[in-house]
Amino acid sequence: MEKLLARSDAPDHIVIETSGLALPQPLVRAFNWPEISTRVTVDGVVTVVDGKAVAEGLFAHDPAAIDAQRKADEMLDHETPLSELYDDQIACADLIVVNKTDLLEQAEADQLVTRLREQARDGVQVVRSTMGRLPVDVLLGMNAGAETDMAGRAAPHHDSEEGEHDHDHDEFESFVVTRPEIDDPATWVAQLSDIIRRFDILRLKGFASVAGKPMRLTVQAVGPRVEHYFDRPFGMNEPRETRLVVIGEAGLDRAAIHAALTT
Repeated sequence: MEKLLARSDAPDHIVIETSGLALPQPLVRAFNWPEISTRVTVDGVVTVVDGKAVAEGLFAHDPAAIDAQRKADEMLDHETPLSELYDDQIACADLIVVNKTDLLEQAEADQLVTRLREQARDGVQVVRSTMGRLPVDVLLGMNAGAETDMAGRAAPHHDSEEGEHDHDHDEFESFVVTRPEIDDPATWVAQLSDIIRRFDILRLKGFASVAGKPMRLTVQAVGPRVEHYFDRPFGMNEPRETRLVVIGEAGLDRAAIHAALTT
């Protein structure tokens, strides 16, 4: 199944959850309608995969039940095979969540994650979960603007026009890295993208102090895609430093990442 995370001008996020049988591209394209596009953007498309089923060569826990559901709902596409729906949802995703990883052996889960990364678009992150639970910082804030970036989201077979479970969040971690001012924003941002790829970082966000510039350089990274812009002047008593929050799956090499970000 896939989820669309929509962001408006307000700080609130609206989560739109669709059926696991839905073709994602038409729904994402709908956010280009004039009545919608001036007010809301698609923050990101999240595809949730049944890890146990896919590892067994299926696309759902009960394919027969899925087929019956499709036939009973006139609003759903009845012609597209389930395998093609799966391919469409993987191709359109900005984030892939492999659910039910607790039902897989470690080697089996690793193999599935590797395969999904190869199938997905470049830079799309693949994370693991149990019972579909993830920290909000992992799900929100992608700023993908998916409705304006549809060219690469088609699967190969399609034309391009087409509180109580907080312990589960121990599978993810975050930490803060500070460093002095930077000299060259363009070179530094390119280095960030390389570091994110090298250490498999999910998110990186914060701001930098640029030598000779009165304003902060804000940084937002989802996978290796790094957005940066000057947002506001530093306050009178605000330290001129660079401060970044690193978010990833548990087991990040904090020492190596800290060294890379502060070099």
